[in-house]
Amino acid sequence: MAKIPRNFRLLEELEKGEKGIGDGSCSYGLEDGDDIMMSHWNGTIIGPGHTVHENRIYSLKIDCGETYPDVPPTIQFVSRVNLPFVNKDNGKVDPTKLPVLAHWNRNSSIETILVEIRREMASFNNRKLPQPPEGTTF
Repeated sequence: MAKIPRNFRLLEELEKGEKGIGDGSCSYGLEDGDDIMMSHWNGTIIGPGHTVHENRIYSLKIDCGETYPDVPPTIQFVSRVNLPFVNKDNGKVDPTKLPVLAHWNRNSSIETILVEIRREMASFNNRKLPQPPEGTTF
């Protein structure tokens, strides 16, 4: 099967992100519409219901390097959050602690990552973790 070039893949993701994902609980798009390399993205996750994250809006920065989608993007929370896979000092997601990044394959996408993070927020171990005050940032 032919390997889809990086820019075609990112254009596809941009189109999908602009339309919104499913119920609108996760969204993403380019940080700057003039970024011809499509490297710098913003993501938003609305915290899952019946958890400490409910009704919170989390902002993230997503950086797709030159080797994306062969290599996963780097993910960093802008909004402060307490999760076991997020560095408490700078908000960076540790790729070894988030399964979708640890077991990355080129069929995964920005959407896959955001949905997985939201799923982790709702998991038994994370749903009641004490959180920093709403609206604080890294």
